[in-house]
Amino acid sequence: MKTQVNFTKKTVRRVKSGGEVSVEQDALAVEEPLEIRLGFIKNGKRTHKSISITMRTPGDDFELAAGFLFTEGIIKSADQITKIKHCGVPAKDSIFNNTVRVDLRSDVKIDFKRLERHFYTSSSCGVCGKTSIEALQTGVCSLAENTSPIFAAETIHRLPEILRTSQNVFDRTGGLHAAALFNQAGEMESLREDVGRHNAVDKIIGTKFLAGKTPVSDKLLLVSGRASFELVQKALMAGIPILAAVGAPSSLAVELAREYGMTLLGFVRDNRFNIYCGAERIESQDDFDLEKKEKVKSGKFEKAKASIMTAQ
Repeated sequence: MKTQVNFTKKTVRRVKSGGEVSVEQDALAVEEPLEIRLGFIKNGKRTHKSISITMRTPGDDFELAAGFLFTEGIIKSADQITKIKHCGVPAKDSIFNNTVRVDLRSDVKIDFKRLERHFYTSSSCGVCGKTSIEALQTGVCSLAENTSPIFAAETIHRLPEILRTSQNVFDRTGGLHAAALFNQAGEMESLREDVGRHNAVDKIIGTKFLAGKTPVSDKLLLVSGRASFELVQKALMAGIPILAAVGAPSSLAVELAREYGMTLLGFVRDNRFNIYCGAERIESQDDFDLEKKEKVKSGKFEKAKASIMTAQ
């Protein structure tokens, strides 16, 4: 798949303090609709059905489609897919092909009730029409028994700056969200940008999914905006144990993360962050100092015990 142009330039009138007006070129993030179509066997015949329209920044469309299908619980493994391709013709006055078709193996069983939901996804809010927490919990696995990986607080403090300086399109437009996966050493392993925060997450999870590398059980996912219920759900579907957000989490996001044993961090910026649940995966200096004190105390006890034994 060819790399798409993800920003465009428009002429603007720039007004400055004092009334000075100049005509300049401004870079804008591209926002285009993407229709995701699913190809599957129904009653012995190959059927194609439109299941989602999302407003996205063109690029990584295959990963976005696969990530969406996976995090919505429609498919479970990459080997269920036989082919992903763009289809149709570019929209009028557009260079972008805005339809992706994902064809599934003939033996893959589809939950048709899920397909009947007829998703409409906007770049700002994600999938609309989800009315209950129970409807979103299907397929989500608990992380409660997995207390790893452990991330040092000092490592987490460094991540927002790494994310920000890696956002190439944001530097040009100021208009994209980002999602990135980090290892315990604080090294960024992958990054995706999009006008929609949920799309950025679907793209990054879709990349792992298509490579057969899910669950992503040893990474931290950092998002540039707020942590919504939907983003927690997507991260849980991918088995990601730690979700960190530069912005605030919602109450339902915290509720879902706590219920399924995820570590959820908010306001990760300016050398601080809040831990809303799952503190056992975060190691702070205070934890280190406490552990050191306990070791010292234990050592003194052992020495005292040895002295008593010697005296006896």
